[in-house]
Amino acid sequence: MVMKLKAVFLLIVAVGSYSQSYSFTYMQDTTNVLGGDNAITTAVPFLTISPDARHAALGDAGVASSADANAAYWNVAKLVFIDKKIGGTISYTPWLGKIVNDMSISYLSGFYKITHEQAVAVSMKYFDLGDIFFKDGNGGDLGDYNPREFAFDLTYSRLLTENLSLGVAARYIHSNLTGGFSGSGVDAKAGKSVAADIGIYYTKSLRGAKSSSLSFGATITNIGGKISYTDADNKDFLPTNLRFGGVYRTELDPYNSLTFLLDFNKLLVPSPGSDRDSVSILSGIFGSFSDAPGGAKEEFQEFVMNTGLEYWYRDVFAGRIGYFNESKNKGNRKYMTFGAGFRKNKFGIDIAYLVPVNKREHPLAETIRFTLLFQINETDLDRDESVTD
Repeated sequence: MVMKLKAVFLLIVAVGSYSQSYSFTYMQDTTNVLGGDNAITTAVPFLTISPDARHAALGDAGVASSADANAAYWNVAKLVFIDKKIGGTISYTPWLGKIVNDMSISYLSGFYKITHEQAVAVSMKYFDLGDIFFKDGNGGDLGDYNPREFAFDLTYSRLLTENLSLGVAARYIHSNLTGGFSGSGVDAKAGKSVAADIGIYYTKSLRGAKSSSLSFGATITNIGGKISYTDADNKDFLPTNLRFGGVYRTELDPYNSLTFLLDFNKLLVPSPGSDRDSVSILSGIFGSFSDAPGGAKEEFQEFVMNTGLEYWYRDVFAGRIGYFNESKNKGNRKYMTFGAGFRKNKFGIDIAYLVPVNKREHPLAETIRFTLLFQINETDLDRDESVTD
C-alpha cells in the first residue's frame, strides 16, 4: 500500500492533475478507489473529514446535535447555543494508521460567547500527509517532500429568536501537495482559495411526561472559488456540501438520556460526465441537483446518510454508536462507528473507533481518534476573578 501511495504521487507529478488524482487516495485503497464509476471527486477533500471524536462516533452526524466546542465545523449556527462562556477543543486523527505512521489530521478550535445572542469562534484544520519520495514521469528523482494542507476559519453565530439561530463562517484554504516539484513540463504550485459557510439551526423543548427536545439544522459549507495546482486553465471545485438533518433527545429519567441523530449530505458540485471546466461555481451548485447522467435515481444516490445514537449518564459518561452509508455507485463507503465520552467540570475527552462493514479497507479502520475539550461557564470566570482580586 505504501508503494501504491508513492505511485499515485508519481502519477500526480507526471500528469499535473493534482487535486483530482489525490481526492480519494486517502479515502479508500488505491485499488478500486472510487467504488463506482460515478463517484464525485473534488479538490481538498480533507475539508469534509469529521475532525472530532464525538461526532465521528455518531456516524459523522452532527448538523443538529447539541452545541459544543466543535459546533463551528458541523453547523455554524449552533455555536450561539453553547451554554458556556468560553472554550476550545483539540482533536487528533491518525490517517492510514494500519499502513503508515506519519499521516494525520489535527483540529484546533476555540469559541467565545460575546452575549446571550452572539458567539464567535476560530478554528484550524491541518492535514499532514507524511513524507513522500517524488519521481518524475521518466523515473528521475525529484527528492523528498512533506505535503500538507490546512484551513483557517472565522465564525459568527447569532440568535434570531430564542429557538432559531443563523451563522456564517469565512475560510482560508492552503494546499501544498508537491512543494513546487514539477514534472513533464508542468509547473506545480500550492493551491489557495477562500470559502464561506452558512447555517441555520432550530431547537425546541417538547411538552410531555418526559423532558425531551427536537432540533433541526441545515448548512452549506465550502462555498468558494475553484482551486488550481498548476495554472488558471486547470482548476477544480472545492467540496461544497449541503448537510441537513434532525435530532430527537429524551431524558429517560433524571440520570439517563438518549439522543437520536439523522443527517443527509450531498456534494454541490457537477456530477461525473459533465464538462466541469466550463461550469461556474453557482451553476455547479444549482446544477448539481439535476446533472447526474442517470437522472433522478442517480441524483438520490448522491445523498449520504449518517445516523447516530448517543447515551448520557448524569451528563458525565457517554456511549455512542453510528452508521455511515454511501451508495455503491458513489463511493461505497459503509461503516459502523463507536465511541465514548467523559465530562468533568471544565474538561472532557472523547474517543471514536471505526469498523468497515462492506469488506473494504478504510483509512481510519483499527485506529482510535481523540478529542480533548474545555468549556468554562461565565460564573467560573467571575469566581476566578474574585479569587485573583
